[in-house]
Amino acid sequence: MALAELYTQYNRVWIPDNEEVWQSAEITKNYKAGDSFLHVQLEDGTELSYPVDPAALPPLRNPDILVGENDLTALSYLHEPAVLHNLKIRFVESKLIYTYSGIILVAINPYKQLPIYGDAIIHAYSGQNMGDMDPHIFAVAEEAYKQMARNNKNQSIIVSGESGAGKTVSARYTMRYFATVSKSSSNAHVEDKVLASNPITEAVGNAKTTRNDNSSRFGKYTEISFDQSYQIIGANMRTYLLEKSRVVFQSENERNYHIFYQLCASAMQPEYEHLKLGSAEEFNYTRMGGSTVIEGVDDRANMVETQKTFALLGLKKDFQMDVFKMLAAILHLGNVEIAAVGDERSSISMEDKHLSIFCELLDLNCDKMARWLCHRKIVTTSETVVKPMTRAQAVNARDALAKKIYSHLFDFIVERINQALQFPGKQHTFIGVLDIYGFETFDVNSFEQFCINYANEKLQQQFNLHVFKLEQEEYMKEDIPWTLIDFYDNQPVIDLIEAKMGILELLDEECLLPHGKDENWLQKLYNNFVNKNALFEKPRMSNTSFIIQHFADKVEYKCEGFLEKNRDTVHEVLIEILKESKFHLCADFFQDNPVSVSPFSSTINIKSARPVLKSPNKQLRTTVGSKFRNSLSLLMVTLNATTPHYVRCIKPNDEKLPFEFDSKRVAQQLRACGVLETIRISAQSYPSRWTYIEFFSRYSILMTQQELSINDKKQICKIVLQRLIQDPNQYQFGRTKIFFRAGQVAYLEKLRSDRLRQACTLLQRRVRGWLQRRRFVALRRAALTVQQYYRGQRTVRQAITARNLKETWAAIVIQKYCRGYLVRRLCQLIHVAAVTIQAYTRGFLARKKYRKMREEQKAVVLQKYARAWLARRRFQNIRRFVVNIQLSYRVQQLQKRVEEQSRENHGLLERLTNLASAHMDDVDTIQKLESELEKLTAQKRTYEEKGKKYKEDSEQKILKLENQNKELQEQKETLEIKLQEKTEEMKEKMDDLTQQLFNDVQKEENQRMILEKNFQNQKQDYEKEIELLKGEIKILKEEKTQLQQQIQQEIITQDGLKVEVGQLTKQAQKIPELQKEIELLQTQKLDVEKQAHSQKRELREKMSEVTKQLLESYDFEDVRSRLSTEDLEHLNEDGELWFAYEGLKKATRVLESHFQSQKEIYEKEIEGLNFKVEHLSQDINHLQKLFREENDINDGIRLEVSRLTSENLVIPDLKQQVAELENQKLDLENRLQEQTIKLQEMSNRLHYELERDRTQRRTTEAQNEVDIKEKESLKDTIQGIEGLSNGVMQDEIQDELQSKIKQVTTRLAVEHMDLEEKLDMKDRIIKKLEDQIKTLTKTIEKSEAHVPTVPKEYIGMMEYKKEDEERIIQNLILDLKPRGVVVNMIPGLPAHILFMCVRYADYLNDADMLKSFMSVTIDGIKQVVKEHSEDFEMLSFWLSNTYYFLNCLKQYSGEEEFMKHNTPRQNKNSLKHFDLSEYRQILSDLAIQIYHQFIIVMENNIQHMIVPGMLEYESLQGISGLKPTGFRKRSSSIDDTDTYTMTSILQQLSYFYSTMCQNGLDSELLKQAVKQLFFLIGAVTLNSLFLRKDMCSCRKGMQIRCNISYLEEWLKDKNLQSSNAKETLEPLSQAAWLLQVKKITDDDAKEICEHCTSLSTVQIVKILNSYTPIDDFEKRVTPSFVRKVQAMLNNREDVPQLMLDTKHLFQVTFPFTPSPHALELIQVPSSFKLGFLTRV
Repeated sequence: MALAELYTQYNRVWIPDNEEVWQSAEITKNYKAGDSFLHVQLEDGTELSYPVDPAALPPLRNPDILVGENDLTALSYLHEPAVLHNLKIRFVESKLIYTYSGIILVAINPYKQLPIYGDAIIHAYSGQNMGDMDPHIFAVAEEAYKQMARNNKNQSIIVSGESGAGKTVSARYTMRYFATVSKSSSNAHVEDKVLASNPITEAVGNAKTTRNDNSSRFGKYTEISFDQSYQIIGANMRTYLLEKSRVVFQSENERNYHIFYQLCASAMQPEYEHLKLGSAEEFNYTRMGGSTVIEGVDDRANMVETQKTFALLGLKKDFQMDVFKMLAAILHLGNVEIAAVGDERSSISMEDKHLSIFCELLDLNCDKMARWLCHRKIVTTSETVVKPMTRAQAVNARDALAKKIYSHLFDFIVERINQALQFPGKQHTFIGVLDIYGFETFDVNSFEQFCINYANEKLQQQFNLHVFKLEQEEYMKEDIPWTLIDFYDNQPVIDLIEAKMGILELLDEECLLPHGKDENWLQKLYNNFVNKNALFEKPRMSNTSFIIQHFADKVEYKCEGFLEKNRDTVHEVLIEILKESKFHLCADFFQDNPVSVSPFSSTINIKSARPVLKSPNKQLRTTVGSKFRNSLSLLMVTLNATTPHYVRCIKPNDEKLPFEFDSKRVAQQLRACGVLETIRISAQSYPSRWTYIEFFSRYSILMTQQELSINDKKQICKIVLQRLIQDPNQYQFGRTKIFFRAGQVAYLEKLRSDRLRQACTLLQRRVRGWLQRRRFVALRRAALTVQQYYRGQRTVRQAITARNLKETWAAIVIQKYCRGYLVRRLCQLIHVAAVTIQAYTRGFLARKKYRKMREEQKAVVLQKYARAWLARRRFQNIRRFVVNIQLSYRVQQLQKRVEEQSRENHGLLERLTNLASAHMDDVDTIQKLESELEKLTAQKRTYEEKGKKYKEDSEQKILKLENQNKELQEQKETLEIKLQEKTEEMKEKMDDLTQQLFNDVQKEENQRMILEKNFQNQKQDYEKEIELLKGEIKILKEEKTQLQQQIQQEIITQDGLKVEVGQLTKQAQKIPELQKEIELLQTQKLDVEKQAHSQKRELREKMSEVTKQLLESYDFEDVRSRLSTEDLEHLNEDGELWFAYEGLKKATRVLESHFQSQKEIYEKEIEGLNFKVEHLSQDINHLQKLFREENDINDGIRLEVSRLTSENLVIPDLKQQVAELENQKLDLENRLQEQTIKLQEMSNRLHYELERDRTQRRTTEAQNEVDIKEKESLKDTIQGIEGLSNGVMQDEIQDELQSKIKQVTTRLAVEHMDLEEKLDMKDRIIKKLEDQIKTLTKTIEKSEAHVPTVPKEYIGMMEYKKEDEERIIQNLILDLKPRGVVVNMIPGLPAHILFMCVRYADYLNDADMLKSFMSVTIDGIKQVVKEHSEDFEMLSFWLSNTYYFLNCLKQYSGEEEFMKHNTPRQNKNSLKHFDLSEYRQILSDLAIQIYHQFIIVMENNIQHMIVPGMLEYESLQGISGLKPTGFRKRSSSIDDTDTYTMTSILQQLSYFYSTMCQNGLDSELLKQAVKQLFFLIGAVTLNSLFLRKDMCSCRKGMQIRCNISYLEEWLKDKNLQSSNAKETLEPLSQAAWLLQVKKITDDDAKEICEHCTSLSTVQIVKILNSYTPIDDFEKRVTPSFVRKVQAMLNNREDVPQLMLDTKHLFQVTFPFTPSPHALELIQVPSSFKLGFLTRV
């Protein structure tokens, strides 16, 4: 359709505006072809008739649905206002700083730190295609890295923009991305070194300007080298056009390079004292701009960071100090004072402090430096002349030297950085990052801007060609007919600058002339290019400037300083002085042929961008312009050999305000950086491109039923387009895409919205009709009801009489008047009282206020007079003082002025005389020349007259004329000879003048000789004074000898002290050994104290439990009722109770000591039994005797307790305890009887062993004696108890004695508890003895052949030989394939078999065998896990078996906490001899390691499915989330990923679940693994949502919520609701809810804050800013609403982090679950190939 047809009512256009560049307006009246006005309404409501040209109508505005696109080329209307508006919406409202423009990434500087550069963001963009995620600098870096890896081709990233636009930061982030995604496995840390080069180059090459606090003042191209596995192996850096003038000059509010201020800030530190620096305000080169501090920047801290990066690159302290010495020397050189001596001379004082420091730091000759800074050497063919320089010339020479030194230092640092980043091998590919200045135009543009804009012209040309090439590739790929696109070619501008006889060549030619000037060079430019080249202009009002028409804008350049900057010369004498420096670094800088230290000469075939200095011969010296041209051409060759990627940095405003958008500035930069050129090229062709599937899903609403019935969607799209768009030139059908001209997508969107609007109106009509009918029926029903009630009331009113109404009305009137009268009377009383009170109070307050005012007024008067008197006195004193100072100061000033005036007059007189003499000489020579010229002109006139006469008579006198001509020729030759003679005379006169000048110089030298003689005379006077001083020195020497004698005496005393110090040092060496011994003793003491404390705690706990039981059973009230007060007093007086209590205490102490000794004896017995099985019989006999004696003791205890129970009524509950003890003793007796029967059978076989153990019988007899003593002590305690009980029976106890009785009962309880513990210990010993007897009997039965065989009874062990360990590990661990074995075996079968082998080693009591087997087992598991680190099934299998093995070691360890759930048979299978707790810890650590690798493998298998399945897949069919994006991926961004759906994720989860179940993984571990997987799914999906603006829509929220419900159903099916996996999806669920909820009112904001508790403030704001409507009917989230939500969330204390950490691992716990399988029933399958093992 025609473009004019789109200018209809309600459509919007863009109108030029002076403030905002472009202003939006809505068309109020349809435009017809030929109209000269367009009727529009502005956004502020004003109506306007805008004059238009029918051939150039105002640009149309895109639909709101297309606003805020990620790619500017996706806009339907491609022009400047659309680009500006799209950038503004994204930057200001959505807070998005990156936008694509075809192949360009537009980066707008936010002037604010944003949380979008963390490692999580890097990992999110890694592996993604460009365009799948939101625009980002990481996306460009990933595209470059991916193309390098796929195509094996070098890449380049070109970052450009104005100063302050963020180029340096963007380049830094790209390098950080490469360092992160291509981590090398070596320990060289090459990535860290590459990143460390940035702070150094920024310190020496960046400075503060008016536009940027960290502006790069040089261009930089960094090549990051990769090996064949695409890991960083090194880097190389090239620099371009360092701004050397900044070293010596800074504009207002600017700074020098950062490194100078960092040095000055660290000047007070000890290591920098030798540099003799101070604050930055003390040096000319750092204080010139008046701004030495940057707000928020700590120069001292940055200095520390710079030193760290130097060290990280391997540049040691010596190198750093050399660099800092050079920098300090430059600062001191700038402070050298150059004084003017007359008009033609200058000098430097030899006492100049800074000059001496400068020469000291660089080790130079101070006299030579002072002389040649103020003089220059002129070399002619015949002689060499030394000429003094004026002060201005000397200052320029000093500054030139400083710039030269800094330039060499900068290049040297870059070379050393390159050397630190060298790599040993050969690079496979590289990625270059170009951080270079953008197009610049200032009020005054000089040589630097000319070079910068020349470089941008070259880069723009390369960019245009590359864009054109990509467009051609896209068309050829889709088989679209290729039409030539007209694009701007800037080759004429480049030819103007660099071609033969171009601007640069003319500049170099002028620089070669000895007296070349800027004006002469400019005149040549005018002569060669004005009116001859359309791109070159001469300004109307200036003769010192020229204008070049660049691709971005016209730029006017000032010619002043071009030649000086292009020459960049330093006087040769100064260079020679620096060459003679003894400071090696300084001398190396200025050698004739310096050897390059760059390590890349052999590896990279790219020359240095800064050529090596040649000889100082003027004819051979290269200029700055030629150097820059050569380095730029080399750069272009490098870029053309790579695949470029473009980043254009934009500065949004000049005030550095965050997220403020200045449309004028942005439009200017967009024109300059080539973005609008890309848009223009795209707009000329087919900018909007859709795949057939996207077009069908978006515009199926415009298709008819007949068209939809066709099966081929591609054919449907073709038919629909032919019907909707009549002009076939507006679109093209490619192989996979449809190409649209500009504006066609907007037209299709209009048709789609019209169709939707029609459908909506139809639905609204039907619904509104139905609502009105329903409302009418309800109103009719209500009317009938009202009529019914009204008619009823009317009948009721008719029944009431008029008399009743009158009576009620009269009563109401009477009540009204009566109540009114009462209220009025009460109100009057209250009013009178209130007025009276107010009158009195107001009077009191007024009088009080009056008195206060009088007092204050009198005080003010007194203060006034006193202060006036003091002020007058102070003023008089000050005035006297000031007058005196002024008088003295004025007198001094007048004297100084008189002296200065006299000096100036004297100098002016000398100058006038010199000028007058010179003027007279010049006048004489001019007069002579004028007279000679007059003679020549007269002769010329006469000859001309004669010639005319001869011509008139030519026909007649031809022969005569010929003769005369000969004569004239002869005369001419004579005249020429005379002219030559005269010129020679002039030359002789010039030589005379030079001779006079030389004589003058000789005269000056004679004067200098006279001055030297005067100086010698003064020197003689000084020598006389020196002789006088020598006499004084002799006297001082005598005093010195006396002092030396005293010093020798002190030395003798010091020698004695040294001897003593040596002895002390020897003793001090022993101190640490003594300290170690003390520490060992202290640790031993602490261990003993801890054991004692633990034993005391256990005793106290047992005593407290017994006391509680006794107190509960004891009735104090009964005792109190029986005793009288008199008896109590009698008892207290006699102290019987106290003595009884003391007796009990002694008895308990004896029992405690006895129990401790008995405990130690039993422990020794247990150890003996464990290690000496062959001595069992003797121990058993000893135990029989011991138990018999204990039975006797128990009988005595039983008798004593029975007597106590009959006599003691105080403690009735002791009977129950005694009964329990008796039962236990009976059980013990029964067990002992059974054991004695068994032992008698064994005694016949072991009689020979009894003879060997007679010595142990003696020990048992000693133990019997101890037991007898125990019995006696027990009797004593029982007697004490009897005495106590008798006393209690005889007397009654009072309340005060309750505490003592409690103590007595607790002591008794403790004794009984100790007895019970001893019996338990004996029970355990008996059990162990039984087990050992069983094992002995079995071994004896096996050894005796004549014994009859008994059927085998397995005890759960695997017998193996030590040499079989390797076969066990190989067959059971390394070669075992779980897939074919798992189905038919019990869970953890290999773990049980391994434990049965461990039991066998424990059974043999072979520590070496057990240790060896455990070590090889653990090593085998580690090996199989390492070999199959990516095999999910193998990791699952061995995680399960390691877990089972660990549980078996716990279950059969013999520890009570693990034996609670065992069967008696399992308890018998416990380990007997060894404690394997250390191995349990090792296995636990190994299991955690396997679990983490197991989780990583699962995450790697499922991670690539998450985003396609959870975010991109449409689970709800018919709810499409597509919108017209039209993004054009690069041809290299091939979508090689498979299409995954939600079903793929669920299938993968089910596979994980079934595999874990088959391998017998514990349910708790399985739940933890599922929780970790669900966290990964939620985190990856949410992170991708944050970085994909196109996915933040209401419909996508519904899709995500549906996918989450599928995951919840899966958890329910697998019975995993208790795993807390659902809670890990809560942030994603809340994000989906946030996309669907209404976002308009304050209540909506409050609801969002209350509901989204799992999302941080940054995440909520990010989703709201990224929310994108899919249709025109949806509303955008307004910035005011986002600010409301942000203000409500400010009180939250959450982490300001955007991305979730996908690498986060929940803490894993391994619960103890005992194995239900009996070891004796386990059989080994034949498939395990373990036939060499035998079950025991």
